Amino acid sequence: MGEAEVLSTPHNIQISDVTCDSFRVAWEMTPEDTARVTHYFIDLSRKEGGEQNRFKHRDVPTKLVAKAVPLPMAVRGHWFLSPRTDYCVAVQTAIRQPDGDYQVSEWSQVVEFCTGDYAMDHLQQLFDKAQGAAGRMLQFSVFYRNQHPEYFHFVRTECGGVMPLSLKDNSGSHGSPINGKLGGVFLSCNTEFDTGLPPKDSPYGPLRFHISAGHLLNPNTHLYFADFYCMYTAYHYVVLVLAPAGSEGDRFCSGRMPLLDITANPFLIYVPGPEPTFRHASDVILEVLYTEPLALDQGTLQQISGHHQLMSLSTANAKKDPSCKVCNISVGR
Repeated sequence: MGEAEVLSTPHNIQISDVTCDSFRVAWEMTPEDTARVTHYFIDLSRKEGGEQNRFKHRDVPTKLVAKAVPLPMAVRGHWFLSPRTDYCVAVQTAIRQPDGDYQVSEWSQVVEFCTGDYAMDHLQQLFDKAQGAAGRMLQFSVFYRNQHPEYFHFVRTECGGVMPLSLKDNSGSHGSPINGKLGGVFLSCNTEFDTGLPPKDSPYGPLRFHISAGHLLNPNTHLYFADFYCMYTAYHYVVLVLAPAGSEGDRFCSGRMPLLDITANPFLIYVPGPEPTFRHASDVILEVLYTEPLALDQGTLQQISGHHQLMSLSTANAKKDPSCKVCNISVGR
């Protein structure tokens, strides 16, 4: 094979249009190569430990062999990419020979990129699954937050009696748009079947702040669906965001997550009337992120009886069960 026939190494690798499960890739090559290349080889791996990825077998067929198409080339589906995950990619160009073998270029440099959050259509898929698990609606009257005495002491002495916003952790679905990006005060509203009251037990602490449901869930607030997940248990969690209309939290959520009708949705509803009532889904555990600080004097603080070491129900940075058929969708965990 003459020297002139050697394929040049692809260079200036460009990654664009990145979503939670797809991307486009392009590179530069000589006009001569563009005219004669028949296939692309693309090798992609998760970035490990912050170190540059090194492909172990550069002399064997790569993970994806694609017929040459105009660049940029869309890549999706082949690797089941996960959201918010760092990847490394390298490419070769190739000419298929009459005997079925390939003449190949050298590998390009390795380029790194990170996939994105769930898009609206992915969250809609999660919403549809969560709706099937929600169960019948039960009446409730308060939102509440359980914590240890140290937390409320800190709020009183260091925060002027106002519960500050905490950044949402990485529990639940890896692609949820609020993870690590949206701050708020996490609240619960689930009640017990027999009493209609909040549970006596809590994994979070023996003191409970509770506030009238109408203070937070009313026609002046917007309700968004953010996540649906489980943690290798029979329990399933639905994460909702409550944001006053026009607030910074509302602007963050708008267009990123499904906006729910507060009077007609499967999880948390406001029933209008002279004395409005409130209902929550009975078969899932609701986690409500309220996107504004809450003053303790807006509600009541009380000691609760019961056990406070039910850590199996605590969800801090908990990993979603990737094998659950109830709460997973096809674009990664």
